[in-house]
Amino acid sequence: MGRTYIVEESVGQYLSNISLQGKAFISGLLIGQCSSQKDYVILATRTPPKEEQNENLKHPKAKLDNLDEEWATEHANQVSRMLPGGLLVLGVFIITTLELANDFQNALRRLIFAMEKSMNRKRLWNFTEEEISERVILHICSSTKKISCRTYDVRDPKSSARPADWKYQSGLSTSWLSLDCTIHIDIHIPLSSTSVSYTLEKNTKNGLTRWAKQIENGVYLINGQVKDEDCDLLEGQLLNSDHRSTATVQICSGSVNLKGSVTCRAYIHSNKPKVKDAMQAVKRDILNTVADRCEILFEDLLLNEIPEKKDSEKEFYILPHRVFVPIPGSTVKLCDYKFGDESAEEIRDHFREMLDRTVQIEDLEIAEEVNTACMSSVNNEASLEHKDDKQPEQPIKTTVMLKIRQNIGVIAAFAVAVLAAGISFHYFSD
Repeated sequence: MGRTYIVEESVGQYLSNISLQGKAFISGLLIGQCSSQKDYVILATRTPPKEEQNENLKHPKAKLDNLDEEWATEHANQVSRMLPGGLLVLGVFIITTLELANDFQNALRRLIFAMEKSMNRKRLWNFTEEEISERVILHICSSTKKISCRTYDVRDPKSSARPADWKYQSGLSTSWLSLDCTIHIDIHIPLSSTSVSYTLEKNTKNGLTRWAKQIENGVYLINGQVKDEDCDLLEGQLLNSDHRSTATVQICSGSVNLKGSVTCRAYIHSNKPKVKDAMQAVKRDILNTVADRCEILFEDLLLNEIPEKKDSEKEFYILPHRVFVPIPGSTVKLCDYKFGDESAEEIRDHFREMLDRTVQIEDLEIAEEVNTACMSSVNNEASLEHKDDKQPEQPIKTTVMLKIRQNIGVIAAFAVAVLAAGISFHYFSD
């Protein structure tokens, strides 16, 4: 038996309103959330075409070989940044002429595998073995309106297509729990004598990978108390927990420091969510938003050709702020990032380009954040690096409390504290 996709009715309306306008096909992304029983689709967005691609697709003999895999994959990467915790690019849709109705499967199969590989490469976390790894391909014939829905297991390059059910449901976009938090980070990334010659981007990514383990291994509190992760989110049995790690001294040639406040948000469907679902969604949003901000900074430096300083000079950079953007008719908000010199109009235009939606500037929710990245190269700088260990020399206590919103009302608060010998990392909120 194949997967079942429960789809917001507005997604069906969006797809039916897309006109080929003389093109052979139009493709785009499907966005939502996976669960063990079924998947939820809350948004579809067409991939913006290149200018030269526009002309190629108007040719009456255009084939799906003209589908620009690299362009579509980059669109998936950009949109993936705009998704809060819990939401994913679930697959792709394509609307074709009747002549191409039987000519799409191989091209889109290659595309979803390329997309998944590219997005996974940028993440600081990995999917678990228990998670659903099927991604969907939805085909719609522009003339007959016939729908074909199939999935592929992206963990298996040899997987074959499986039929899936595509069912529309009204009110799906309002059936979500919102989990919010603001954490204050002070991430110290030591650079060894070998790594100091690497680029700032590579050193930062390596350091964030180590930091990600602290987030993954954190103790998460609901209503100020630890709960069994297999219990229902809003109920659950209380547990005792004691997480410890060791701190070791490392001689380094420099360091990268990321410091500031980070606004995080995740969503889970309200159909009997488990505590572990909430924890996983929040963890991944924390990791995603920090990694995405760094990647956006490096892209900006490259775009503006700003050279990295050498020797003992320090470099200070301002990381972008997070901006939350509402989806009309939904309790879910997506996000984008802006530097201080970028206008709200630029965010609105980027949102429209990536997600094919028009939003009002007054609806943008700009997080009040000040984040910096500093890189210094100082010889023989001593630093502490933490490693997990069952018998610690110095304890590290990691505590995470969740703020959960169910459309109305606040159920809990959020805070994180990480303390180590000689270095303090404070993650907390008001």
